[in-house]
Amino acid sequence: MNEAERIPWVVGVSGASGTPYAAAVLRGLLAAGESVDLVVSRASRLTLLDETGISYRDAHWREDLGQWLARGADGKPGTYPGVDLSDVRHWGAGDLAAGPSSGSYRTKGMLIVPASTACVAGVALGLSKDLLQRTASVTLKESRRLVVAVRETPLNGQTLRHLVSLDEAGAVVLPASPAFYAGASHIQDLVDFVAGRVLDAAGVPHGLYRRWEGELGGGSRQGEPRGG
Repeated sequence: MNEAERIPWVVGVSGASGTPYAAAVLRGLLAAGESVDLVVSRASRLTLLDETGISYRDAHWREDLGQWLARGADGKPGTYPGVDLSDVRHWGAGDLAAGPSSGSYRTKGMLIVPASTACVAGVALGLSKDLLQRTASVTLKESRRLVVAVRETPLNGQTLRHLVSLDEAGAVVLPASPAFYAGASHIQDLVDFVAGRVLDAAGVPHGLYRRWEGELGGGSRQGEPRGG
């Protein structure tokens, strides 16, 4: 793709538990032919190491990302081999001079998956303490789509107020809450449901889960292909 024509989605990964959600969203975006700019926070690298055993390193990000996206939600390596990373750009979390830190850098919007309560607070208060928070602030001020997939429970009053502030600022607040009507038979199905809802909020087509069509009992038909 010509660089002048490239308009990516920015995906921010914060330190909350739920790195399989981020992997599923990234795979979904790439499968849909979308360009991706990726910001992996420092805290999320610790979570990724804990949940998958993968060390995400700036100097070797493509290799590490390939291993991460190939891994299923159950931790099995090689579940999704050969994900094409040619249209992914990595930005260091501490690089406040990176492209997405400026409103003149064109993006389609930003998806924060998963979003920790600390990340939610930082974005709601406009702290911009790292590139992830700065890019989210830029996304809001430029009136672009911001989806915040918050992953925490229970939620206290302070966090709820921050989420209301984000909603009022135009963000989509999307709790990482799997549903079961789509016929989940594996942990990956639950992860893919949440990832699919994130992509729905971004307007990106996908086939990650079976959609509700008003017919009771659809979830009990195991083994059928997931709908688009």
